[in-house]
Amino acid sequence: MQDTEHRGLARIRRLRPVRISTWSRDRAGKAHVGKPPRSTDLLVASYNIHKAVGRDRRFDPDRIVDVIDEIGADIIALQEADQRFGERAGLLDLEALKRRTGLIAAPVQGRGHGWHGNVVLFRPGIVTATREIVLPGVEPRGALIVDLTLPGGDVRIIGAHLGLLRHSRSRQIETLIAAAKPTDGRPVFLMGDFNEWRVGRRSALQGLAPKFGPLQAAIPSFPARFPLLALDRIVAYPADLIASVELHDSPLARVASDHLPIKASVHLLSEDRSPH
Repeated sequence: MQDTEHRGLARIRRLRPVRISTWSRDRAGKAHVGKPPRSTDLLVASYNIHKAVGRDRRFDPDRIVDVIDEIGADIIALQEADQRFGERAGLLDLEALKRRTGLIAAPVQGRGHGWHGNVVLFRPGIVTATREIVLPGVEPRGALIVDLTLPGGDVRIIGAHLGLLRHSRSRQIETLIAAAKPTDGRPVFLMGDFNEWRVGRRSALQGLAPKFGPLQAAIPSFPARFPLLALDRIVAYPADLIASVELHDSPLARVASDHLPIKASVHLLSEDRSPH
């Protein structure tokens, strides 16, 4: 695995910087890079917190909570929020996080905050169901599915952390698609660290097309100091639920983790969609 990571970092150093920090669509559905809409129903986010170890190699969970508070999301999926080995204990103070941000963690089994490090935080709302999925591949990877009832309607949130190998990612996408579709027609938001820097036909994420999107909203989020690769993604079904995707770039976020958070503005109901 170390050899794979080293080769990946070598590729990063050869890439030119991509200076795209926002993607949005207008009311007619036309996509463009620019300032996201001001009025939204929901703000969702994804953040790989790197086990609360920052670029300065300092373990500082309180700093992660500060970044989460900066984001101000209604729902946020975290990755690497638990210890990787042993008891996989959680690394954050969830009670302190709740007091600071109002966000509550969806319940899971075990001592960890999440499942394979995946945590779903939300406010306000009610968890009606959860499901923990083991993703196929060489590495131990997983996804957490959470069904929520929110003031604006029912949603399904899937937080995932995909593998380093492209073949594994393709199989993991197939598994997620099979598990994603609810029986009651509620919208689905799939978010996390997908570990896929490719775009177009070579991307393992093409397996999400045509139902999930917007796949073209690839905002570089890694490495945090000088983001070049769009490893972190937020997609939805139906795809037109997402009005914009934006990088959360702050001085604190640039040091708190090796990834920058991304956030998406969501309209739960469009003009031609009725509530479930």
